[in-house]
Amino acid sequence: MSETDGGAPGGTPASGGAGAEGVDLHTDRAHGARIYDYILGGKDHYAADRAAGDATLQVWPSLRIHMQANRSFMHRVARYLAADKGIRQFLDIGTGIPTSPNFHEVAQAIAPESRVVYVDNDPIVLAHARALLTSTPEGRTAYIQADMREPETIITAPELLETLDLSRPVGLSLIAMVHFIEDDDEAYRVVRRIVDVLPSGSYFAAAIATDDFAPEVLARVQEVYHSHGETLRWRTLAQAERFFEGLELEEPGVVQIHKWRPDHVDVGRVDDADIAMYGGIAYKP
Repeated sequence: MSETDGGAPGGTPASGGAGAEGVDLHTDRAHGARIYDYILGGKDHYAADRAAGDATLQVWPSLRIHMQANRSFMHRVARYLAADKGIRQFLDIGTGIPTSPNFHEVAQAIAPESRVVYVDNDPIVLAHARALLTSTPEGRTAYIQADMREPETIITAPELLETLDLSRPVGLSLIAMVHFIEDDDEAYRVVRRIVDVLPSGSYFAAAIATDDFAPEVLARVQEVYHSHGETLRWRTLAQAERFFEGLELEEPGVVQIHKWRPDHVDVGRVDDADIAMYGGIAYKP
């Protein structure tokens, strides 16, 4: 399920239509980023994406609430790291279809000198990547077309090395991404490899899909996604916490995303059963 701001790091579909600059958007099959866009009222989606989104809404009408909560969590992550922790450079993996405010817009509204490197492998994100490059004059943004399951291609990319100073703290954001990796060992390995290159003083933020709060209906959601060719792996609280091993969790720890330092106006407005994602931020000593 792509509740990312973003798209899946998944496989390569067989065929499809071409988008901006001749990018093959693979419109013949549903894609997580476009389902996300459709559910939230965007314009960058096709018939296969709408079919998958409608089928999911039929079995889980709370999907839209869940996705809105995920985007709100991303905004709070950016604000917290920029305003409270003084982070000025960020690596956002699983960027998704640009929708303002994007991560860099939130961070640069607080600190105009902030630098953000975006990563996604969804072809529709590449087609719209210019919208991610609207940095302030003081800051900088860059985009890497890469698959998170191949972390070496990310951490060695010229765009990253030219934009971020890896001797200074970095805010790593992996919002609603690891559920696209079904194998647990691979998921933990990928995350650990990226965290390992970050210097001391960095922060790691993640949102991890779970069915802990509505297992029966979310089992049907998983069936719908699989039937439309999308990957979805639920994880328990203990499995979610394992992604932060060796790091120091910020309060309140790993909790459902709507409970992680919510905006005052949102407190108590969302039912736990409507949210299928754990979230947390941790400090790298």
